[in-house]
Amino acid sequence: MIETNVSRHHQTFLQVIQSYYQLTKPRIIPLLLITTAGSMWIAAQGQVDPLLLLVTLTGGTLAAASAQTINCIYDRDIDYDMERTRHRPIPSGRVQPRDALIFAITLGVMSFSLLALFANLLAAVLAFSGIVFYVLIYTHWLKRHSTQNIVIGGAAGAIPALVGWAAVTGTLSWPAWLIFAIVFLWTPPHFWALALMIRDDYAKVGIPMLPVVEGDTATVKQIWYYTLTTVVTTLLLVYPLHASGFVYAAVALTLGAVFIHKSWRLLQNPQERTVARELFLYSISYMMLLCLGMVIDSLPITHRLMSTVISLLHFIS
Repeated sequence: MIETNVSRHHQTFLQVIQSYYQLTKPRIIPLLLITTAGSMWIAAQGQVDPLLLLVTLTGGTLAAASAQTINCIYDRDIDYDMERTRHRPIPSGRVQPRDALIFAITLGVMSFSLLALFANLLAAVLAFSGIVFYVLIYTHWLKRHSTQNIVIGGAAGAIPALVGWAAVTGTLSWPAWLIFAIVFLWTPPHFWALALMIRDDYAKVGIPMLPVVEGDTATVKQIWYYTLTTVVTTLLLVYPLHASGFVYAAVALTLGAVFIHKSWRLLQNPQERTVARELFLYSISYMMLLCLGMVIDSLPITHRLMSTVISLLHFIS
């Protein structure tokens, strides 16, 4: 029998706030926002309206929080069975599913309204579609039924990049879809590295994650292939799309080389959990720094500095 000694009643209002905050899985959200920001800066050619940035990131935060809360409601049965999740607000009894659903709907409505009013309708619809995709396609359909759950489900995590681009331009062009593709392709090596670490938890509750069904060796091969594809795809922003320049290219190549090296190490040591953990943690830094590279590369001051350097090189030669 599972022992649960977590209090089912909050003692203070602050504890109530904390429980609802935990429902949103706040550690996941910054990674979604950094891809939104990277996309916005490229779309705005380095000159993002501060108010639009604030509105878009807030709307994105609310949408992600809504989706994660619904995920917590839907997965409360398996969360109760897994050691690392049984103390979450719903399985521990601190928040009732009905109250969590009202909270999630409220967040979703706020997100759509904010983006529709202060950004544009396309950004609002895209953010809402991210909630729907994450809940219906990933959480309801794929997660419990397919080893490709995280591959296809990764589209939900890539939608914020489209939201950012749409907020700035009101349209979706090739660079927007390419940033979407980068996040989409990055998701499997990122998440499967984590799945390798907690494979037994997934096996216990019958979630068909790739390491559970196909084993460690098959999983690390897939991680290797997706890592290579991700790194190559990042460079397409430079050529042929010309959406980013030399600074981003240098960042993408440097980060990509480390990503490939760590993935290669895991390929040579499929059973080594410390290597999987190292890759998982690096993958987070990789995406954040890659998007930071997009931002820095797009800034007008960066363009001026690069022009000055090129002029000096021409003068010297």
